Amino acid sequence: MGRDRERDRLAGLLGDARAGRSRTVVIQGEAGIGKTALLGRLAADAGDMRVVRGAGVEAETELPFSGLHLMLHPYGDRLDALPGQQAAALRSALGLGPGPAGDRFLIGAATLTLLSELAADRPLACLVDDAQWLDNASLDALLFAARRLAADPIAMVFTVRDGARPFPDRGLDVVRLAGLDRAAARELVAAHAPGLTVPVRDRLLDEAAGNPLALIELADALGSRPVRNAGPLPVGGRVQEMFRRRLADLPDATRRLLLVVAADGTADLGVVLRAGAALGLAAADLEPAEKSGLVLLDGEEVRFRHPLIRAVTYQDAAHHRRIAVHGALAGALGGDEHADRRAWHLAAAATGPDEDAAAELERAARRAVRRGGPAAVAAAYERAARLSTEPEGKARRLVHAARAAYDAGRPDQATRLAAEAEHLSARDGVVAEATFIRAQVAYERTSPAADATLALRGAALIAGSDPEQAVSMLTEAVWSARDAGAHDLVRQSVELLGRLRLPAGSAKARVAAGLIAYGRLPDGAAEAVPPMRALFEAARTGEVADTVDRVIAGFLGLLVADDRAATGLLEGMAADARAEGALGWLPYILEALAIGRVLLGDLRGADAATAEGLSLAADIGMDTQVTALKGIAVRLESDAERSRAMAPDVLAHAGVHPTNAALASWGLGLHDLAGGEAGAALERLDGVCSGPARHDVLIRAVPDHAEAAVRAGRPDLARTHLPAFEAWAAATSSTALLARCRALLADGDAAEEHYRAALGLHGDRAYDAARTRLLYGEWLRRRRRRTEARAELTAAGDAFARLGAAGWAERARAELEVLGDRPAASAGDADPLKRLTPQELQVVRLAAAGLSNREIAAHLYLSPRTVGHHLYKAYPKIGVTRRMELARLVSDT
Repeated sequence: MGRDRERDRLAGLLGDARAGRSRTVVIQGEAGIGKTALLGRLAADAGDMRVVRGAGVEAETELPFSGLHLMLHPYGDRLDALPGQQAAALRSALGLGPGPAGDRFLIGAATLTLLSELAADRPLACLVDDAQWLDNASLDALLFAARRLAADPIAMVFTVRDGARPFPDRGLDVVRLAGLDRAAARELVAAHAPGLTVPVRDRLLDEAAGNPLALIELADALGSRPVRNAGPLPVGGRVQEMFRRRLADLPDATRRLLLVVAADGTADLGVVLRAGAALGLAAADLEPAEKSGLVLLDGEEVRFRHPLIRAVTYQDAAHHRRIAVHGALAGALGGDEHADRRAWHLAAAATGPDEDAAAELERAARRAVRRGGPAAVAAAYERAARLSTEPEGKARRLVHAARAAYDAGRPDQATRLAAEAEHLSARDGVVAEATFIRAQVAYERTSPAADATLALRGAALIAGSDPEQAVSMLTEAVWSARDAGAHDLVRQSVELLGRLRLPAGSAKARVAAGLIAYGRLPDGAAEAVPPMRALFEAARTGEVADTVDRVIAGFLGLLVADDRAATGLLEGMAADARAEGALGWLPYILEALAIGRVLLGDLRGADAATAEGLSLAADIGMDTQVTALKGIAVRLESDAERSRAMAPDVLAHAGVHPTNAALASWGLGLHDLAGGEAGAALERLDGVCSGPARHDVLIRAVPDHAEAAVRAGRPDLARTHLPAFEAWAAATSSTALLARCRALLADGDAAEEHYRAALGLHGDRAYDAARTRLLYGEWLRRRRRRTEARAELTAAGDAFARLGAAGWAERARAELEVLGDRPAASAGDADPLKRLTPQELQVVRLAAAGLSNREIAAHLYLSPRTVGHHLYKAYPKIGVTRRMELARLVSDT
């Protein structure tokens, strides 16, 4: 009653699903407002759609994947249709196969694929009630799927109660249920208590404030009394109090057995009766509750009619009764399949430190690790710590809990637990790990410099006892200090690295040597490059296998100008991460890969990597990585307006992330330079080349600064940063851009020699060569060598158009117009791939490589139908009608 507007909105959701458009809605409201009733009506309206239903159970919030199991275990026979890694992960999560499950986001990808598979034969409605009580592992998986569905016939709906745990509805459509209007409320009361007098009815309407459950319960209560004696309302507008009074009317044995039902929370009648028998209770004791309508019995299940009844039953019970009930439930849950539930009931039954219960919970935590539920791991380890009987055992379990909380994306919990462990333990290893966890949280919450400071402190504690773990912590310190531009922290970290005793030739020894060399920049480029390159080569050959170390090795490959090989390493890592389902690592890898592609001049490839990384990082809540990737996106040149729009968010974080901000400023400077705004470009690029990140990848901005200075009429400033660039170029044998700089600054005809030298050195770097041709063509035009100028400018413009460097292509066209040419279009304008969005381009490239839609979907963590949708949109844009034409098109362009 009274929900026509909301029903119309949800009918539109089902209509979109039937039309092949995925949408997700979150229905929010207070207890009793009608969320479950609306969800039930939606299920009925789904008609011939496949309906998959689930519900959060408050008693199971700490059991990993309990909610997902409830929803998806009936479809275990469909798991064979999933890609291998995804199928194995979901089997492990659902308890249908051995672990480990791997990256927690892989289970989200598997959930996405399974839902898409279930929707292949008919549209799907996925309905989840009381989602605020879903275990975190299940919620993460379902929300990952919801955010990445696009062109599938799937409607997803979550109902969420106010006042419970916060629900992460970011980016989702929210329907807020308010109280019923007066007319609908009056109709509902009349249906349940037609004999009420008008004054009593109106007071009831005022007290209930449109809440349907309150209206029904209060109307029923008043309807059961003689109207003449109605008097004051039995409750002051609180339905909980009404349930409390009804429970109080039941026999004591019934209330005790209801407490067993409430504490168990799974609706398993057999478990309830076994536990009840241990307390001297029998099945007959449920009858009064069933007759009063407080519980519903259905075969082997017993459920409360409303979650508020369960809450009142449990909350009002005496403490000693709860303890007895949990103990009885632990005894009733035999067998390995109930080990996790048994452990939690034992913990709830404990009245003080209990090492046996703590050990059971620790084993539950280890099982959760194998299944891939870090939030459940954290909860189990923390509760085990509280039950521990000695301080060091408590500290050890707290550190495990803190690490799991960090992995689960719960930084506040991770910091709290780590700080407690740090103060509790006297063991350097425990304190160091706790400090390291706090450091990693500080990167996001405080600053990279705070991260580096704490990681350095933690490493110092174990430098002698565990040097390899110290290297891992110092790797964090060096790289965070790099991001912060904190050169003093870099120096302190590499000094400690130099004092560590590591096995000669070991992977960590190679990492340490590479980072120590990095710390010598900028002054010792000649000495720094060989060890940095050695670490990069060790990563390429597999001698260094740790993911963090390999990502950093890829960055170092870019710093020593091994751009193509470094990009190849990073592309291989990205492919491995996709194949292994390591989604949490992929945005970091894609950041480095996008930079590598930018440096190679593969602007479209960089755009695709950045777009993929941004989408994934946003979907899994990696906010800092979103900002870092936006910094690279500003540097891309296919759409200056879109790129510039990314800059404000990045520059707003310049104080704590100067390296990201410098990347964005470099991009803005290049947009200014391409657009003829040399003065603005000079100002931006001077800040980049003199800032704290100037000796990192941003050493490559020096030639752009030199060009801006010359074009702005300030050749004196062009030489400001050249000495550092010359030292780096000499150490890395990167002389092409240096030759271009010398051409810009040369007098008279000497410039031509340098321009030609630069063009001979660029090799297959089409973007760099086009930039040089543009400058050379401009120089030739000023020397009135019109034919030669036209040839260079035309070649530059065509190359820019092919590469997607729209601003530079326009500048080349403007120069040609000065020569009297009126080019209608350049050769590159015919490139059909320019018409694709970054994600369409990714899909087309993978399809051209021979991958099926299902393989592409697994590669990009999309549904197969969404991949098909991208191809459907791409085909007319690029003028193909058959898949087999894609390979020729991609190879030709």
